[in-house]
Amino acid sequence: MWAYLVRKIAGAALTFLATSFVVFLALNVLPGDPARLVVGHEASPELYARVWEELGLDRPWFTRYLEWLSGLLRGDLGRSLTYGVPVAELVGRGISVTFALAGAAMALAVLMAFPLGVISAYRASGAVDASLMALSQLGTAMPEFWIGLLLVLAFSLRLGLLPSGWFPGWEEGPSAGVYLILPALTLALPRGGYLARMVRGSLLSSLRENYVAAARAKGLPEWKVVLRHALKPSLVPVLASGGMVFGRLLAGALVVENLFYLPGLGKLALSGVMARDIPLVQGTAVVAAGAIIAVSLITEISYGLLDPRIRYR
Repeated sequence: MWAYLVRKIAGAALTFLATSFVVFLALNVLPGDPARLVVGHEASPELYARVWEELGLDRPWFTRYLEWLSGLLRGDLGRSLTYGVPVAELVGRGISVTFALAGAAMALAVLMAFPLGVISAYRASGAVDASLMALSQLGTAMPEFWIGLLLVLAFSLRLGLLPSGWFPGWEEGPSAGVYLILPALTLALPRGGYLARMVRGSLLSSLRENYVAAARAKGLPEWKVVLRHALKPSLVPVLASGGMVFGRLLAGALVVENLFYLPGLGKLALSGVMARDIPLVQGTAVVAAGAIIAVSLITEISYGLLDPRIRYR
């Protein structure tokens, strides 16, 4: 087990290192003048020279990368050219919103997916199964911005139950979570539909195994066979998909945070791109990538614990 953990952690660390290198390379080394990109062609020579120095372009690119990586490992992501404050401070504020949003969306997706998937597998090839899978397919196919607009129209404009956007900050206490309900639902509905189909397919595969046939031969009710004997082994591929789903949640947050005007990583990254703030774009990109890598690592370790055979591959 320890060898498995070390192997996975080392692989995640190397992936993060490679990702940081690609992010830095894309924004600093590829053809073009990063300082000119930031200040524009109409800027004065003095402003251009100041930004050139702030970006460290007077030093070799590999030296700059090692300095940036060293700061990154210490939690120093540089200083935003737009806001004039450390990027880590801005990312820290944004990540508290994005991760709360992604966590709530993931929880809602799982809460939708497991009942739908289990009921569909239990009633496989029947009218209930067909209806639930059609519903999940509809949720998967609908674009996030369209789902968000429909939810705002229904729950904010028509019913007046939930706020349609903005976020007051966690200083308001748990009540601020109300502002994340519609964005979380917007992210959760497509992922819930996808996971429901995964749960159904994985559970149907487990139900064909010999140990399930043995449980049925003992005379156990079908619901006990499904929940006690078939469900746990079917979690392994679902967990593997869960890691990818979380990555898509973070990517989807870029759209949803701007749709609902939430001050998360997605909105921060977009503002950095629009302002051509290279340190800010670098910081948000590498933190988002690190979060996805960390979740993938936790997912791999989890299904290694669920299925001992995986640990010896």
